Amino acid sequence: MRKNFGAKTYLYPMPVLIIATYGEDGTPDAMNAAWGGISDDNQIALCLSADHKTTKNILAKKAFTVSPADAAHVKECDYVGVVSANKVPDKFARAGFHAVKSEFVDAPLIEELPMALECKLIKVTEEGLILGEIVNVSADESILGEKGKIDPAKLRPITFDAVNNKYIELGSVVGNAFKDGLQIK
Repeated sequence: MRKNFGAKTYLYPMPVLIIATYGEDGTPDAMNAAWGGISDDNQIALCLSADHKTTKNILAKKAFTVSPADAAHVKECDYVGVVSANKVPDKFARAGFHAVKSEFVDAPLIEELPMALECKLIKVTEEGLILGEIVNVSADESILGEKGKIDPAKLRPITFDAVNNKYIELGSVVGNAFKDGLQIK
């Protein structure tokens, strides 16, 4: 038997995305967002309200970076989600983050978060969805595996559990994409 919960934003996994931008004065900013994901081969979509400082920065600079939050920085990543840069302009620094200028877009990479999608603003839809072109993915060598690819076990990304308001570290491999299903005849 199933239990009905009504219309809720319950979905697993929900990414914990840390969106980083520069303000018009060059001050780095970051926010935590769970409503976003890949929307095309080289695009990301973010659902951010217009009143966020980060949204204003994206519109002004036409650029942003997106880093998956990791288990090693849960407190810092949560902090940039519960504190508004409209009220605490130095929240990036207070979180203990350090900005490194992206080589590809006018936005900061967060030194402490080892992976980032570097994006240029494509457009904001009528519904307010922010679409960005992924122009580069950068990863610290510390999270690369033997074949030089990103190793999720080393990255230790977290997901947001909207049902219980928890962060959960993503776990072990359970199958092989584009292969295991071929066993069904």
